[in-house]
Amino acid sequence: MKGAIMNNNKPAITSLPPTICYLSQELLESLQLETSAVVASIEHLLHGRSSNQAHVWNAPKAVITPPDGRYMMATLAAADDPPFLAVKALLLNPENPKRGLNSINSLVTLLNSDTGIPLAIVDGNWVTAVRTAGLSAVAAKRLANPEASIAAFIGCGVQAHSHLQALAELFPLQEIRAFSRGTTSQNKLCQSAEAIGLVAIASETAQQAVKDADLVITSVTISPQLTPFLDASWLKSGVFVTMTDLAAPWFSESMSAFDRIIVDDLEQEASMPEPLVDPTLVSGDIGGLVNGDIAARCDHNERTAFVFRGLALGDLAVAGLAYQRAGELLANIQES
Repeated sequence: MKGAIMNNNKPAITSLPPTICYLSQELLESLQLETSAVVASIEHLLHGRSSNQAHVWNAPKAVITPPDGRYMMATLAAADDPPFLAVKALLLNPENPKRGLNSINSLVTLLNSDTGIPLAIVDGNWVTAVRTAGLSAVAAKRLANPEASIAAFIGCGVQAHSHLQALAELFPLQEIRAFSRGTTSQNKLCQSAEAIGLVAIASETAQQAVKDADLVITSVTISPQLTPFLDASWLKSGVFVTMTDLAAPWFSESMSAFDRIIVDDLEQEASMPEPLVDPTLVSGDIGGLVNGDIAARCDHNERTAFVFRGLALGDLAVAGLAYQRAGELLANIQES
């Protein structure tokens, strides 16, 4: 690839402008972005979006849902500080695993938000995983019990792994419970948890997994065949739940068991044909939470939930941060 650099077996990175660089999954993983840095980047943009002189813009996502079960989505967000514009295109196809492919595949294009000059093409699967866990972490900082020690995972795929990494950095986790309809993914998540010193339990039922958990993460693959199987009444008081799967596996009538539900973006929700949850149960969005318009955790026994579709601003925050770190890596390689 033009402009590619390889030194001492380090991942290749295409030189930065005027050559457009491609940030591969391998390179992105080598950057080892800390959860604290991802959270700070998201929070910075949320503050910028809500300020009196806003310099961050986030468009509601565009979605196409063909009748065969595919889910096609595009997001757009831009900022003046840092001066980036990010566009992500994503496709979910439940049939992909049968072909030996990931269920979701995506790509992020990063441009200079002032000039429009293309800067980078970024692996969208990595961005989606890190961004989604980052958004959950931003909400969990404010809504979860800071002493949370038990996390339950319903769904054990890519999002479960990214959330495990992020939440283990934020909370004093000691144990995870994992439930998945596929034993292979369930076992892999348990192995990942054990590798960082946690007790890992492969739960036989979803109810067994979430009972008594301090944190619950649901990332069930959405498909036309999915029917709800999770009941919020199973949850203990004081729990924080993050739902990365549009709350699709939850019984809608059980959502009133939460004392407060936060979504990612009220403006985006208003533009969608079907709400994630009953709007009367929604207390606000993550921007309001970060900027203090909505109170953080009020009481030790409060049951809280973060239900989200995915915020384009999060893609911008993570892709922009990765691009900046990649530039630092390139500079270090050139100096060595």
